[in-house]
Amino acid sequence: MDSRQSPAGHIEDGVFLGFVLVVSIAFALVIEPFFAAILWGVIAAILFAPVNQRLLQAMPRRRNSSAVLTLLLIVALVIVPAIILAMALVQEATVFYAKIQSGEINFASMFAQFQASLPGWAAAFLERLGITNFDAVREMLGTGIASSFRTVAAQALQIGQSAFSFLVALGVMLYLTFFLLRDGPRLAAMVDRAAPMRTAHHRALIDQFVIVTRATIKGSIVVAIVQGMIGGIVFWALGLPGALLWGVLMGCFSLIPAVGTGLVWVPVAIYLFVTGAVVKGLILAFCGMFVIGMVDNILRPVLVGRDTRIPDYVVLITTLGGIDMFGFNGIVIGPVIAALFIATWNIVTRMRSGADGLEGPLTEEPVASS
Repeated sequence: MDSRQSPAGHIEDGVFLGFVLVVSIAFALVIEPFFAAILWGVIAAILFAPVNQRLLQAMPRRRNSSAVLTLLLIVALVIVPAIILAMALVQEATVFYAKIQSGEINFASMFAQFQASLPGWAAAFLERLGITNFDAVREMLGTGIASSFRTVAAQALQIGQSAFSFLVALGVMLYLTFFLLRDGPRLAAMVDRAAPMRTAHHRALIDQFVIVTRATIKGSIVVAIVQGMIGGIVFWALGLPGALLWGVLMGCFSLIPAVGTGLVWVPVAIYLFVTGAVVKGLILAFCGMFVIGMVDNILRPVLVGRDTRIPDYVVLITTLGGIDMFGFNGIVIGPVIAALFIATWNIVTRMRSGADGLEGPLTEEPVASS
């Protein structure tokens, strides 16, 4: 029997592959509105899979029960605290904005106070730079900050109005997480059989995806929570208004490598110095450098180790690019895409050098991380 395929067979295979592509694109478009819910459902399943496995060891053959218990743990440890924090944040942002509107917090007078407290050499330096129109700068600063808080308030109102959509997305995420926890190994085996690439290659890419996802969450989200919490406590202890708001802001900025929480506490410390609150400024600067700043240097290596094998500058660029393209979800998507890019090109390099890539690790030597 002739094993060669007829022209009609080639056409049929081409049509079928085209149909597979069209159906796959259609499926992606259908689930696109729930992209964030699906992404965080996958992340939750990856992070809590070890917990689910331990429960399965304690109660074998009870996959449903172990998945439900793990899901309840996710709700108790992640979902409920996040909702409580969001409600408190919206309330504090509303109060802070009301103080700006009433004049209790006046950024224009704060800037005038800052201008008056400048030493002579600083004023002369600014004058040499041509920065002498302080009134225009003060007006621009006050208008810009007020506009920013109006935007925040509008977004908070929009979130409240779309509470139903949020609840639907949350339900989809938890529902998907349950099945991923319960049927994870079986689904992984299906992907293993269906993936149109060498077994070692797609397994290595999946392993890299899991490693980077866990490392990103542990090394970024956990560190952000700790830094934001410490920063908020320091602001509250110093009697600065909006401690919760500033703490959350520091937590968000800490997700950006290299710059981090300094974007928040450094300007505030400078303001405290120039307005005469030297002791508070010294305390904030000390806590910022040696407490908040050191959390990242100490905690991140403990949580992440060298698993990601991604240089810090790549993490910075891909995190910023991911946030620009995907919003908050880009915090995870950016580094994951970078890791898959590096892993894929490691495979290509090995194949071009004569190795088939079927044995051994993806990288013989990890990329140095500063």
